[in-house]
Amino acid sequence: MKKHFLLLLFCGLFVTLFAQKERLYSPDGRILVIVNCASDQLNYSVRNTRPNFDTVGSVFITPSHIGLELDDATILGWKPKVVKTERKSVNQTVAAPFYRKSKIEDNYNELTISFKGNYQVVFRAYNSGIAYRFVTKIKDSIVIKHETAEFNFSGETPMEWSTGNYLQTKALIPYVNREPTEDGDFSAQYCTSFENRYTDTPLSRMDDRRLAFLPVLVSQEYFPSWTKSLKTYPQRTAVITEADLRDYPGMYLKHTSGNSMIGYFAPLPKKWEQGGHNNLQYVVKDRENYIAKTAGTRAFPWRVIAIAEQDKELVDNDLVYLLAEPSKVSDISWIKPGKVAWDWWNFWNIWGVDFVAGINNDTYKYFIDFAAKYGIEYVILDEGWAVNGEADLFQVIPEIDLPMLVKYGESKGVGIVLWAGYAAMDQEMERVCKHYSEMGVKGFKVDFMDRDDQIVVNFYERMAVTAAKYHLFIDFHGAYKPTGLSRTYPNVLNYEGVFGLEQCKWVGADVDMVTYEVTIPFIRMLAGPMDFTQGAMRNAAKWCYHPSWNEPMSQGTRCRQLAEYVVFDAPFAMLCDAPSAYLEEPECTEFIANVPTVWDETRILDGQVGDFVISAKRKGDTWYIGALTDWERRTFEIDLKALGITSGTVTMFIDGPNAHRKGIDYQKKTMPVPADGKLRGELAPGGGAAIMIR
Repeated sequence: MKKHFLLLLFCGLFVTLFAQKERLYSPDGRILVIVNCASDQLNYSVRNTRPNFDTVGSVFITPSHIGLELDDATILGWKPKVVKTERKSVNQTVAAPFYRKSKIEDNYNELTISFKGNYQVVFRAYNSGIAYRFVTKIKDSIVIKHETAEFNFSGETPMEWSTGNYLQTKALIPYVNREPTEDGDFSAQYCTSFENRYTDTPLSRMDDRRLAFLPVLVSQEYFPSWTKSLKTYPQRTAVITEADLRDYPGMYLKHTSGNSMIGYFAPLPKKWEQGGHNNLQYVVKDRENYIAKTAGTRAFPWRVIAIAEQDKELVDNDLVYLLAEPSKVSDISWIKPGKVAWDWWNFWNIWGVDFVAGINNDTYKYFIDFAAKYGIEYVILDEGWAVNGEADLFQVIPEIDLPMLVKYGESKGVGIVLWAGYAAMDQEMERVCKHYSEMGVKGFKVDFMDRDDQIVVNFYERMAVTAAKYHLFIDFHGAYKPTGLSRTYPNVLNYEGVFGLEQCKWVGADVDMVTYEVTIPFIRMLAGPMDFTQGAMRNAAKWCYHPSWNEPMSQGTRCRQLAEYVVFDAPFAMLCDAPSAYLEEPECTEFIANVPTVWDETRILDGQVGDFVISAKRKGDTWYIGALTDWERRTFEIDLKALGITSGTVTMFIDGPNAHRKGIDYQKKTMPVPADGKLRGELAPGGGAAIMIR
């Protein structure tokens, strides 16, 4: 009897413990999330279930704690008591206007765990990654002191010496572009433009004095029996970011130890002053001892881990878009994506005219005439049209007659877009949007937020809502990465949050823009569209580049600049160079003018992070293909039959034979689709190829 009782007790304990570990598989069964509700702190882990990963190599993310700490010392996730679990599977198609494809497959398995204390944790497993979020159902408002979000990756040292298994874990880290302080105070790092290149480092050697802004890439290569063979198992890569960020601060990552990172969040500003760039920013002077005060009944942001075995999968990962709330704008017919002639990068330098170029009516009429000639939808008036230093969008400089320019643009079929600083827009948002919408302005480029605490995150949504009310679209600069707001408010067309081409006005030849440009499609662009502002007509070989504020140039070749209009996602895409430069290059300008900015279909043909990328995108019955390489010369072969193309006309812009010496050298070729369906070509160092197939 005693033995029988002990056996029952053991079985009951086993069942209880087993039930406290919930398993969630991706629809294809290759990703497994294990949620451990039995430990003191709620945690999750991630495994790869492919058969060619052995037991040791299958572990991708080791148990990682998650939780929310409230100001009353309650910690959601601490000693969790499961009330119930619910599961569901979804397989549907969602419309995606103004995106890199018109429809997206939304296929996932979901696990919702309800806990004692009126909160839930929701996990989703997609074939392309996993995500989780907290949901609270508390009556009153709550104060969040801290969020625990750990990302503990499996090791970098030999994992099992008896077999010689070795797992190398590396990361590409975009550190905040502010130097760390000696006392370990991170407050200064919470003010950043979210623009920096990537530091390639073993994850275990990440600088723990510095914050990294999202997205962050972690890659692993698994070497079984490394003492006997150089064979590698498939590489697996994770990109960590977040989605549906609303009424809450954005997440940074900080190294803790080994291969572990943890989320950091900007405390809520308590005191601030207007200042910064041209008095257009708010400078935080003091912060609260908590990160957010928010509604007690709400869903918190998704913590997203995109997962890929081939790098090219990351370039077409849709998790951030899918995890965002669907559109709150019922009528989107007035939103018109397109391209825009930009003034600031080229320093208003036009030539061959009978007036003095600058921030004046004649210059902008010239820009409008150029845009009309090539069917470019918009012209932007960047910083300088409003009186400098006043942070007042109603104080227009006397050299500019805005109503006249808007009407002149309308007569030519060209819309006017205005640049606006954060503080100036924040102070009179409703009045500004109403006034300029009634004038006929089409949208705003809003700049210099340079933070992502709760106040600024709420500004983004307030800006989107107010702009939509007056049928205005928005391009955010000085901005944190996209988190899906463009799905919720489709009038938000683009974001900066990237080390863009503007940097070539001041960075030296030691800054490798070419390698950066074949890295961002796999990391930054996974989060959403990016206003990189390509289109330079002055193109420099590696040893010829130098910075110039007044007459800037790009690194790499002319064809590289053309290809970036295909590779980079940008529903609102700048032409950075001067109209005079484009008028002297009609072939290239016609190509740029004809490239769509939103697409029906996207396929990533090949690519490796930091090396090269080849993207194919379709609009209607026309395909565009863009290829970019690093400083290594490469050949390419594209199988058009794989895209369903068997006939038609091919127009190719490819690097000329001397593009490695003179970046502007290119060749344009027009031909029928080859009989064997294969397109072949060569990319110069720092080069590219831009192809159109009708």
